Amino acid sequence: MSNIVAIVGRPNVGKSTLFNRMCTGRRAIVDEQSGVTRDRHYGKSEWGGRNFTVIDTGGYVKGSEDIFEAEIRKQVILAIDEADVIIFMVDVYSGITTHDEVVAKMLRKDSKRVLMVVNKVDNFEQSPDASQFYRFGLGDIHEISAAGGAGTGDMMDDVVKMLPPEVEVDGEDELPRFAIVGRPNVGKSSLANVLLGTERNIVTDIAGTTRDAINTRYTAYGHDFMLIDTAGLRKKAKVDEDLEFYSNLRSIRAIENCDVCLFLIEAHEGILAQDMAILQMILNNRRGLVILVNKWDLVKDKETNTMKKFEEKIKEKMQPFNDVPIIFTSVMEKQRIFKALEEAEEVYKRRTQKIATSRLNEVMLKVVEHYPPPAWKGKHIRIKYVTQLPTHAPTFAFFCSHPKYIKDAYKRYIENRMREEFDFRGVPIQLYFREK
Repeated sequence: MSNIVAIVGRPNVGKSTLFNRMCTGRRAIVDEQSGVTRDRHYGKSEWGGRNFTVIDTGGYVKGSEDIFEAEIRKQVILAIDEADVIIFMVDVYSGITTHDEVVAKMLRKDSKRVLMVVNKVDNFEQSPDASQFYRFGLGDIHEISAAGGAGTGDMMDDVVKMLPPEVEVDGEDELPRFAIVGRPNVGKSSLANVLLGTERNIVTDIAGTTRDAINTRYTAYGHDFMLIDTAGLRKKAKVDEDLEFYSNLRSIRAIENCDVCLFLIEAHEGILAQDMAILQMILNNRRGLVILVNKWDLVKDKETNTMKKFEEKIKEKMQPFNDVPIIFTSVMEKQRIFKALEEAEEVYKRRTQKIATSRLNEVMLKVVEHYPPPAWKGKHIRIKYVTQLPTHAPTFAFFCSHPKYIKDAYKRYIENRMREEFDFRGVPIQLYFREK
């Protein structure tokens, strides 16, 4: 089951620094200047055996006339509404501010699980100053240093405890799960309606008509799987919706809970910035991928190689992962819709395939022998053994000497050869190089 943890608070309390630490990488821009985070950042985190998505929101400022801060306010409200756990972050140096009180009031009105985090507590002398935040009435506080890491381990322990319990898999959940994802108004609900043969979902020209992800079991033409329409917007009585942000939030859950994504883009526009953000979510979660270029019937002046050129442009933007099926469709004209389903099932089979250890070593050790990893500072690297790890997504461990000296270029070479030998088209794979 997917879970979302949102970090909220006023500007410049260290939200992006904590986000980078939780996601084990410098993904968000960090600066002493207030309000650097204008957009949202989405990252994957794992702690205590639980995986979850972390959202770094911009700083909440009420009453500002700044157009950017107005957008940030909307996004913070939406993140609070959609997240399973809220990390409310404040600054021990600044003490309680008016903006902190505004955020605390919002959180007290909500029924979500809230973790009160006081940042920049770098030593014991500052600890008494942190106690003032108990007056917000949001429960125990965590004193941390996001920059130095102090206290973040205990904080993460409590984040995991507050996540909803994992749901046991029943018979229906064992079916392949195909999620229809993409920007608003690219034809997701229309595709679901065509496949299901009914007006299950409302379809209009207005982006964001679909207000909830809808799950339906599909049993026709020899297929049997769960179909998820993730247009992903719910009406909020008091929220002026930020369409792109909310669409991304709702898509996160479907992506994390599916096996294969049917990723729709619009033929007229190609892959845009928001498409790339959704694509990155799919790859980060290592889900199977089939790209559907929809509304292809509306493209005028087609030539013999128009489709090929369009496909090349898509793959160029997707580098380095471009081993993916691309199907040109028209949902309204029902062109190549069922081909997309067949391809999704093939991707599912590739994603769930288990390769015998003997076969892996027979093939991949010959590949390594043909082109061994380059030596580093006189140290020769020898790959001796490879095995597939027991994970949901294809993951392989290569046992070798001096794994830290293996360069990214060689890792890409190994991955490309694995794709050629074992057919992982449309499936992100992960390689680990470990000391033997």
